[in-house]
Amino acid sequence: MVCDISVKNPCRINSQLYICRPIKKVKKMKKGIHPENYRLVVFKDMSNDYAFLGKSTTNAKETIKWEDGNEYPVVKLEITHTSHPFFTGKMQLVDTAGRIDKFKTRYAKFDKKK
Repeated sequence: MVCDISVKNPCRINSQLYICRPIKKVKKMKKGIHPENYRLVVFKDMSNDYAFLGKSTTNAKETIKWEDGNEYPVVKLEITHTSHPFFTGKMQLVDTAGRIDKFKTRYAKFDKKK
């Protein structure tokens, strides 16, 4: 086990032996590489008309009046957590008829046992 005590020799805590090492210094984020122009934007799921307000730097041409009475730019999304099968637990209907027919025709010769 390792503890973050700034002692260079092993120590015992609660009768367990720990190898002590100095605490690592936290690195600061680089300056000047992060955008400064964050603004409130409405993200709208086009599959179920769910919308939420968040911050973004993306450009949007359309605006929408939000619940608080202000107008915000709109970013249209194809899928969000309210429509994704992983989060909803519901799988979307996939066109499998073509794949099933293709499978049956490919392996039909093995099915004919006369």
